[in-house]
Amino acid sequence: MQFFLSSLLLLPLLIICILESFLKLFIPKKKKSVTGEIVLITGAGHGIGRLTAYEFAKLKSKLVLWDINKHGIEETAAECKRLGAKAYAFVVDCSNREDIYNSAKKVKAEVGNVSILINNAGVVYPSDLFTTQDAQIEKTFEVNVLAHFWTAKAFLPEMMKCNHGHIVTVASAAGHTVTPFLVTYCSSKFAAVGFHRALTEELAALERTGVKTSCLCPNFINTGFIKNPSTR
Repeated sequence: MQFFLSSLLLLPLLIICILESFLKLFIPKKKKSVTGEIVLITGAGHGIGRLTAYEFAKLKSKLVLWDINKHGIEETAAECKRLGAKAYAFVVDCSNREDIYNSAKKVKAEVGNVSILINNAGVVYPSDLFTTQDAQIEKTFEVNVLAHFWTAKAFLPEMMKCNHGHIVTVASAAGHTVTPFLVTYCSSKFAAVGFHRALTEELAALERTGVKTSCLCPNFINTGFIKNPSTR
C-alpha cells in the first residue's frame, strides 16, 4: 500500500519532467551570442584548444591564443584570421605562474579584458607511479590544475566587477573515474573538477550570477598526447 501511494505521489513529478523535456526539445533555449567577446584559450596550439578556437572564430569572437609551442599557436591564429576573426597569439608556459601573470598583463594592455576564459592546456605522462619522474608529477599539476588558479586570479576580478563572463574548465573523464598507469593525470583532473565545483559555489555565494562556469570532461580523444587511445 505504501509503495502504491508513493508511486501516485511520484506520478505528477514524472509528468512535469516529461513535459519539460518535450518543451526543451521543440523550443530549445536561446544560445547566447559570443560575437565580439574576448576569448582566451590556453593550449590552443593543437588538439581541442585549436578546434575550439576555430569554432569561436566562426562566431566572430576576438581570440587570445596561448600555447608553449610558437609554431602551433601561429598556425591556429592564422586559420582563425582566415575564418574572419581577430586573433592574437602569445607564447606562454602554463606551468610557470609568473609567465601566466606577465602574459595576462600583456593581454589586458594589448587586447582588453578577457570575458571568456577556457583553461584547456594539459599534459600527460602515461606510466606507472614509480617510473613517473618527480619533475613530471610537478609539471602535470602545474599545467593541469595550478594554471587554472593563476588564470582565474588574473582575469576573474574584471568579470566579477562587470558581473559578466564565463570560465570553462577542460578536465577529463579521468576526473571522475580512474585508470591504471595514469595516477598523476587522474589525480590532477580530479583536482581540476574540484576547482570548477568550488569556484562555481563561491561565485554563487558572492552573487555573481552573470559569471558562468562550465566543466568539460572528454573521454578518449586522439590529440597527439597519446597516440591511438583505446580502452583495450
